[in-house]
Amino acid sequence: MNHEKKEALKSGIIGAAFGFTVSFLVNYFLVPFPETLFANALGNGISGFVSGFMGGFMGLFMYFKMKK
Repeated sequence: MNHEKKEALKSGIIGAAFGFTVSFLVNYFLVPFPETLFANALGNGISGFVSGFMGGFMGLFMYFKMKK
């Protein structure tokens, strides 16, 4: 496996770990336990939005740091 693929795999694993952690924390502490299907979907959407934003932000931050 070449260097670029190893770095992409490492970044993907780190991003997945951060996404899991952020989604877990948002669902556990910020979004109350859902009583309806809609509330469950909304809570998952909110946590997905937050973890997706953080993943993109961290990816962009890593890209700018590597570019120096």
